[in-house]
Amino acid sequence: MTPNQGYVPISRRSLDLEDYVDIMRRHVGWIVGPLFAGLVISCVIAFVLPNTYVSQAAMRIMPAQVPESIAPSILNQQMSDRINQMQQDILSRTGLSQIIQDPRLDLYKSDRDRLPLDDVIEKMRTKDISIRIMSIPGQGNRPASAFSISFAYPDAHKAQAVVGVLLSKFMESNVNVQTSQGTMTRDYLKDELDQAKAALDKTDRDLTEFRMRNQGRLPEESQINVQALTALQNQRSSIDEALNRDTQEKLMLESSLQTLQNQFDAAANSAPSMDDAGNAVKNDRLAQLNRTITETEARLSGLREIYTETYPDIRNFKAQLAVLKTERDQLQKQEDDNAAKPKVPGRRILSPILAKSLGDLKANIETTKASIRAHDLDRQDRLRQLDAANRQIQVYQARLEGGPANQQKYLEMMREHEMAAQKYQDLEKKQGVADSTKNIIVRKAGENLEVLDPPSLPQSPTAPNRWLITGIGVGVGLMTGVLLAGIREMKDGSLKNLKDVRAYTNLPVLSSIPLLENDLLVQRKRRMVYLGWSAAVILGVLAVSGSIYYHFVQS
Repeated sequence: MTPNQGYVPISRRSLDLEDYVDIMRRHVGWIVGPLFAGLVISCVIAFVLPNTYVSQAAMRIMPAQVPESIAPSILNQQMSDRINQMQQDILSRTGLSQIIQDPRLDLYKSDRDRLPLDDVIEKMRTKDISIRIMSIPGQGNRPASAFSISFAYPDAHKAQAVVGVLLSKFMESNVNVQTSQGTMTRDYLKDELDQAKAALDKTDRDLTEFRMRNQGRLPEESQINVQALTALQNQRSSIDEALNRDTQEKLMLESSLQTLQNQFDAAANSAPSMDDAGNAVKNDRLAQLNRTITETEARLSGLREIYTETYPDIRNFKAQLAVLKTERDQLQKQEDDNAAKPKVPGRRILSPILAKSLGDLKANIETTKASIRAHDLDRQDRLRQLDAANRQIQVYQARLEGGPANQQKYLEMMREHEMAAQKYQDLEKKQGVADSTKNIIVRKAGENLEVLDPPSLPQSPTAPNRWLITGIGVGVGLMTGVLLAGIREMKDGSLKNLKDVRAYTNLPVLSSIPLLENDLLVQRKRRMVYLGWSAAVILGVLAVSGSIYYHFVQS
């Protein structure tokens, strides 16, 4: 079917108070129906739910009557931790099962008939029992200074009885925990003390036997040997240092002697000699070349220690050295040729200055040789001292190693004896503390639980809040009815009154004709509505009455 191409959507007009009144009048059944249903359902629920009575009690933690400075406690748990532990024990499956199945209480009978026992125990633990740590007024926010116990149950007397049972179990569990911890701690310390005593006696016997076997060679006598050995080692170190100094000085003197000898030889060779014809053989140039080559080689060696072979100065010196060596070789060859000719040996002619220089060099050479001999004598004497010191060090080391035969073992035995004695003393003190703690527990002078408020007998139920349930049901029913009425009104697109006609047609209304219906149909429709509402009201009244009757019968 092809849609009408001339259709233009029209938005709804804004509603006023009169329109809302007309809507309520047209849909009054859809509003009143859910409202009445919510009232009936909430009343039935409110009166069918059983009463719940809550009994409460409070216990406070009494501190120890004896100060801890006088009698320290050996218990390894604070009272707050013990309360948590006791709570876990009491609310365990075994503990709650005993309370539920106690013939005097016989709790949750109907629930036990239709549910497993574990579900009943879980319900009792999580929903009905409440244990809350609180603080006593006037003492700040000290945790675990007191705690409250409450139990919710349909029977007020049974609720009170269960709270009393829980109080007694807490007090009994506290005594049992303290007694068991004290007994276990004391027995443990007694066993440890016996073992420590046996270990101490054994170390005493071993130490006594060792001292008897090593009389006169105990480690206490080795202190003098240690001091002497230390002095000898220091003396040896000083001798070694002196020997090193002598060696360095001797090397320096030997170097000086070699230098002086070279100078003396050079000066002696530089003196001119005369042949048999009276002509002087001159080799000054050759001697000068040798000196120049020696100096150049020394400078070249120094540069090579600092720079590489490609350094410009090194290359220049190498070139000069090659030229000088070539000239020296030529002169040396001429000298060798002249020396091959037969000639009468000449004699050296020394000038006064050269003779004085040679004399000074000779004296310096002799002085240097004398210094070298003195250093040799001093070195020999120090070597003898070093040998004597080493022999004495070996003697003292042998003494230390041999007295006593096993010094490390003796020291270990002394440490073991001290540790055993210290452990025995500590355990002995702890044993005394354990005995005093046991006496305090027996006298009930330690941390205990005291009933602050006894279990209360509830006079009125705490749940359910029937007026609140009824109000919620009425409110939900009313909102549901209004919502249904609004939905029906939005889905109905017909014109309801003259305002709709004028707004949507933009035509003047001259007159209106009321809706004419068949009287028989109108009466039949009214009877059906009357019968429906009457049946609903009767059923609602019966349901509410039955729930109220059930409530009073059960209570």
